[in-house]
Amino acid sequence: MKKDIHPTQYRPVVFQDLNDNTTFLTKSTVATTDTIKLDGVEYPLVKVHISSASHPFFTGQEKLVDIEGRVDKFKARQEAAKARQDAMKKAATKTRKSTETADTQKMGTLKTSKR
Repeated sequence: MKKDIHPTQYRPVVFQDLNDNTTFLTKSTVATTDTIKLDGVEYPLVKVHISSASHPFFTGQEKLVDIEGRVDKFKARQEAAKARQDAMKKAATKTRKSTETADTQKMGTLKTSKR
């Protein structure tokens, strides 16, 4: 194994879930400037958007966490794609109908000209 590649600055750090303010005290090497005081001791603080305390897989509840409007953007793209698909289908049926009408008119003129 290579020597001196693993971090050595492990220290107690508090991770705080921003959804429900749940805190976890664990050891980490993460760099942060925020601090929090727990039980009279000051620890470095890392804020996270989602953790096992708020993730639907672990809680068993479906909970929508929208950060920076990502869900709204996704829904808007889905609606735009559906509208574009419907418009393409509508245009295709109009083209097909007009082509079929033109073909039947040609067939009618061909039949009448042979008589």
